Amino acid sequence: MAVVNTKAKIFNCTNSIDLAKEVSKFFGTDLGNITISRYSDGEFQPSYEETIRGTRIFIIGSTNPSSENLMEMLLMIDAAKRASARHITAVIPYFGWARQDRKDKPRVPIAAKMIAKMIESAGATRLITMDLHADQIQGFFQIPVDHLYASTIFIPYLTALKLDNLCIASPDMGGSKRAYAYAKNLSCDVVICYKQRSKANVISHMELIGDVTGKNIVLVDDMVDTAGTLTKAADLLIEKGAISVRAICTHAILSGDAYQKIEESKLEELIVTDSVPKIKPHSKIKILSCADLFSDVMKRVHNNKSISSNFIM
Repeated sequence: MAVVNTKAKIFNCTNSIDLAKEVSKFFGTDLGNITISRYSDGEFQPSYEETIRGTRIFIIGSTNPSSENLMEMLLMIDAAKRASARHITAVIPYFGWARQDRKDKPRVPIAAKMIAKMIESAGATRLITMDLHADQIQGFFQIPVDHLYASTIFIPYLTALKLDNLCIASPDMGGSKRAYAYAKNLSCDVVICYKQRSKANVISHMELIGDVTGKNIVLVDDMVDTAGTLTKAADLLIEKGAISVRAICTHAILSGDAYQKIEESKLEELIVTDSVPKIKPHSKIKILSCADLFSDVMKRVHNNKSISSNFIM
């Protein structure tokens, strides 16, 4: 009878090497050996430089644009399948393209669904991710999805701040469920900023629902891209009587002039995770590592143990 190799191996996509190193350190192993060969026209080919036959492998990489990050993940999954890996778990801290989770107008794609199918077709047998833009994206997959919440990282940090008159705020109506979950755990009130967009990344109007006078506000969102919504909400909250405004955002995309907006805004602090690589140092940005969270869940998955203790929300 053939002997099944139950050892777990961890590999990284190029853009997530720093996070992968931290995860593997907590996991108690070294990163696997992989090389990326590149052609002059930009085409590339990943190659596992060690046997993975019969093993459980974890491939760590966020799929934020450019699309090269997603393509690298797909090629690594496919290579692992063809090298006879027993279990292939895609560990995607930030699941890119997730904002296109439905048809919000005619003749547009549902990109999140398409990418789910691509990951499955490539050969992944499981997905571990964190703070999807929409929870229902889990339903796009036919393989098991472990959807982690960064609240397990953020709530202890917020508790340690010991803020008086704490109040959780959602920067838009869509994030109200997330805001209520944080408020429930922190036993505080909730307010909501109602916004209208003229087009993607451009806010035409914003109003506040609730009273923030004399309160320390914490804005909660799954991502910060151009920081337009976040900084506009922070300025509005201060204008309405808040003492201070902080923000917690799981995925720090920070594109365009986001850093300048944050610097010029009334935000006292922006707290993010390292799910998206290459966050520039900034006096207002606090980065909390998600490596320990992913490492713990990966260990539990590998040992067939429950991961329910990793959920706060």
